[in-house]
Amino acid sequence: MQTQCGERLEPSGHLEGSGRPGNGEYDGRVERVVVLALDGVYPFELGIPNRVFGSAEGRYEVLTCTVDGQPVRSSSDFSITVEHGPDVLRTADTVVIPPFALANLSTDLPDAVAAALRAIRPDTRIVSICTGAFVLAAAGMLAGRRATTHWQLAGLFRQMFPDVDLDADVLFVDEDSLLTSAGAASGVDVCLHLVRKDHGSELANRVARSCVVPPWRDGGQAQYIEQPVPEPTATSTAATRHWALQRLGEPLTLAELAGHARMSLRTFARRFNDEVGMSPGRWLIQQRVVRARQLLESSDLPVDQIAGQVGFATGASLRQHLHASIGVAPQAYRRTFQAGQQG
Repeated sequence: MQTQCGERLEPSGHLEGSGRPGNGEYDGRVERVVVLALDGVYPFELGIPNRVFGSAEGRYEVLTCTVDGQPVRSSSDFSITVEHGPDVLRTADTVVIPPFALANLSTDLPDAVAAALRAIRPDTRIVSICTGAFVLAAAGMLAGRRATTHWQLAGLFRQMFPDVDLDADVLFVDEDSLLTSAGAASGVDVCLHLVRKDHGSELANRVARSCVVPPWRDGGQAQYIEQPVPEPTATSTAATRHWALQRLGEPLTLAELAGHARMSLRTFARRFNDEVGMSPGRWLIQQRVVRARQLLESSDLPVDQIAGQVGFATGASLRQHLHASIGVAPQAYRRTFQAGQQG
């Protein structure tokens, strides 16, 4: 999304600010990025900062450390040896905390981790990937602030840190000097965002091409969350829901649904809401969007034709409801999920 000034509005809702080195006008300064590998670190995400920032034509130096300079166990079947201890955190311009195994999650930080975080200068930019947000929250850095983490961990995160404004629908959140991102590939997204923020879109696009990744992913985590349809049962409104799913392309009305269930309008609406947690009309829209997503992923049908098959009056209506549901346009969603089928 672009503003009238041509600035890009990020998923966090923040405009790209002036880059630290100069937002496209490079002054020759090399930004030091320090990656803190914690016990149980995920190897894939641990390598993301070096891969992305290391492709930025010499504008970043990436170092990896542990809380004591010793090897750490990874989430896989091997340990990782690093070249640096926690002292290097004092020299960092940006610190990245990759995710680590769930078994090591806690509201209380180990003393060594807490001490390492205290070594970070107050003006340092801090970035978390996936479960790395739990570390920042446990350190009190996210209290009263907006943040994100992997959507599968949203319930646990809210339970552990109710003082954080968690948004589990976005790929990353930029809160100036504190950035949090969702799982796995969103680490690439947030690192590319920082390159773009620091040095402009032209360099970020070159980095993305070098890494063979999209320079920008539309939408947020919502498009990757599975939303299975409830299984029909022999009681209440379930049979009518199953009946309606076979007729999504038809202009179903509340009266028709209630008639099929052999209930009054008021009784049907009340029972439906009790069982499903939403109104029949909202549920129908949700299921039409789900079916539209399936067709966008698996077919080359035009958007207007898909809209008709799932019960939206026009392609414009489908675009509106899909964007409201998952934050992307039909063609952008199709490109994301059909890319692997090309070539």
